[in-house]
Amino acid sequence: MAGRLTNRMFGLVLVLALLVAGGRSLWLWLDQPVRHLDVRDDAHRVSGQQLQQRIAPLVKGSGWLSVDLQALRAEVRQVPWVHEVSISRRWPDTLRFDIQEQQPVAWWNDSRLLNAQGEVFEPGQQKITERMPNLSGPDERAADVLAYYNRLQSVLAQKQLTITQLTLEPRGAWRFQVDDSFWVLMGRSQVEPQREPRLARFLTAWDRMLSGRRDQIRYLDLRYPNGLAIGWHGQTATGNVSSR
Repeated sequence: MAGRLTNRMFGLVLVLALLVAGGRSLWLWLDQPVRHLDVRDDAHRVSGQQLQQRIAPLVKGSGWLSVDLQALRAEVRQVPWVHEVSISRRWPDTLRFDIQEQQPVAWWNDSRLLNAQGEVFEPGQQKITERMPNLSGPDERAADVLAYYNRLQSVLAQKQLTITQLTLEPRGAWRFQVDDSFWVLMGRSQVEPQREPRLARFLTAWDRMLSGRRDQIRYLDLRYPNGLAIGWHGQTATGNVSSR
């Protein structure tokens, strides 16, 4: 019986060895050198040819199975205007890259751009012709600034007003510019609900008396418990309007 058990164990070991050897042979057979890069994009600012030239040195000498796709993805995402990329293998020796280009929605601190997710990215050498608002603030607050811009613009659009600049100062004060013309000073507030009464005062004053004098306004100062102060072009003194 002992001999029979030994034979069975030997047979099992032999089968496992053959499977391991076969699996390794299969892996080596499949892990052919990467010979082709298939870059798919509908982008206007990301050149497929330039991407291929940048990617080729990174995969040189790599196997089709053993190439590190995550490291490759992280590297491709550093290319200007690449927002996202998915990489997949295509038998027998091709890597496919599906590129999603950045879509800017605003300027950020004059020289950089924001996408719809509030992520900051560099424009590189690309010429930007789109007309977009200019937002500014600390980089870590970029998404908050964009979210508040969207909220403000949705409200002001009902009055046929357009926000051309929105700034969050380092100390937390907000201000925005309307139609490349006058500024509205909102003051400091930690959360949006604290800014709502000030915005309501602006809208009320706009409907009552300011809409017809928009070209004369230099700034509106809402940093008061009640009412607001108005700076007029050609005047050094401000006028006050009470909300009561």
